[in-house]
Amino acid sequence: MTNRKISQIRKLGCRPAERRPNQPHLSAMRGFCARQAPARLDRSGLNPAPLMLGNDMLGDCTSAGIGNHLRATAALAGFQIAVTTPAAVQFYSRSTGYVPGNPDTDNGGVEVDVLTTALRDGYALADQTLFPIWGSADPGDLNGIRNITAGLSAAYLGVQLANADMWEDQDGNLAPVWDTDSPADHGDPTPNPQNGHCLLLWDYAGTNDTDLVTLLTWGSLQKATWRWVRSRIMEAHGLAWGQLHAPGSLYPAGDDWAALVAANEAYLRGAACPRRVPARSCSR
Repeated sequence: MTNRKISQIRKLGCRPAERRPNQPHLSAMRGFCARQAPARLDRSGLNPAPLMLGNDMLGDCTSAGIGNHLRATAALAGFQIAVTTPAAVQFYSRSTGYVPGNPDTDNGGVEVDVLTTALRDGYALADQTLFPIWGSADPGDLNGIRNITAGLSAAYLGVQLANADMWEDQDGNLAPVWDTDSPADHGDPTPNPQNGHCLLLWDYAGTNDTDLVTLLTWGSLQKATWRWVRSRIMEAHGLAWGQLHAPGSLYPAGDDWAALVAANEAYLRGAACPRRVPARSCSR
């Protein structure tokens, strides 16, 4: 997949979902994804302050997603953290092989390889480098995805947008709500494998098909329905920042936390993806 524009101010850049041998999975935390998620997650009083982070110029949504996950985590803990576009682009380069100034190398990223780079090398900011641990989840398990959202700040998702989702009004605004039942003049509502995008799921008003969720993407808060999420999702992951997170009742702790840390350590020992190599070539 080469990077595609959806407009003059938004670009795509999530390559098709892949798996790596022994990649961390949130099932290592017994009960975390299996427990009953909150029926609603209202964060309307909190501002996660998402930023574009270069995703208007480059297909760096996988890097922007991590940068905005940092900011969402900080917002929940009562402060904010500075993530700059140069930092996001630098990480995009490190994790995908993008060469700044060479558009031929702007080919997006594979989420699991981008997350592996963050685990191994950290996400470097101007004044500090932060290291997440992470785990994947079944993209069809919406209860598990709600648990990730509630317990780990936001869910890091890979989706395949439909052409209808890329509709804009005359002012360049997206539809107020992304839904599978879109107006006919918005275009084809079928998920398009060429339209891979990384975004975050931040909160949700309920668990019914037509209940609204809030997505963080392209520096803004975008509403969608759960049936839209089910239709478009191709992968789901949870990230945890031990340096930033304010532990709460839904945050993994004790044996669950130790198990996820151990799964990340085991994976890192076996991960064979060398630095500065395009993510699509990192296979074993």
